[in-house]
Amino acid sequence: MSTPDVKALADALERATADRTAIPRLTDTVAFDVPTAYEVQREGIARRIAAGERPAGVKMGFTSRAKMVQMGVDDVIWGLLTDGMLVESVVDTAALIHPRVEPEIAFLVGAEIHNPAEAATAVAGVAVGFEVLDSRYTGFSFTLPDVIADNASAAAFGFGTWHPPRELANLGIVMEIDGRVAQTGSSAAILGDPYRSLRAAARLALAAGVPLRPGAVVLAGAATAAVPLPKDAHVRVTCAGLGSVEVTTR
Repeated sequence: MSTPDVKALADALERATADRTAIPRLTDTVAFDVPTAYEVQREGIARRIAAGERPAGVKMGFTSRAKMVQMGVDDVIWGLLTDGMLVESVVDTAALIHPRVEPEIAFLVGAEIHNPAEAATAVAGVAVGFEVLDSRYTGFSFTLPDVIADNASAAAFGFGTWHPPRELANLGIVMEIDGRVAQTGSSAAILGDPYRSLRAAARLALAAGVPLRPGAVVLAGAATAAVPLPKDAHVRVTCAGLGSVEVTTR
């Protein structure tokens, strides 16, 4: 089998973003494994950084047991965040293909994490957050290598006020769209405790040579299923003890 062309795979994903048009799964035409998928992911992020964006942290995926079973995996995946993905108040849906939104728990790293065991003590703050997903594949359908190559579907993210580190194992979370409840859940859906996801993020980051340094944001994973994100909408995510975060779309 010939070696997959990482740059060509990244080119295909980049064109999908530029054209705002979903493409068939890359694995439908090119066979590649998970390590290669992460190379494609890093190539895509490297291009964003070369264009002027800065690394902002990482996001975790497949942090629910149900999603792991669905995808036939036994470990989480991760993607990389840049400051170009950070949303202050408005998400431009016209720049996306078929966006979805999900509630998150976010960590702010306060000290460089040198090993997963010290991850919790390196946290400077925790917040309720949201992530906008936008798979570049037709029908939001993908294999494991496909979604990793697509940077775990990461499109945008935001978070509320940072709070001092606290227990996060079972906090109620509500996501509303235009004042109507779209999803309810618990932070326990994130590997039983979001701090477990943080440790997994540290493990994967260290293995990839991507240190989690002060100022980095870690999105621990979705507390509920993602829902379609419509144009001209108002989204609010509320988490017990962490307040809320709001964003609008256009």
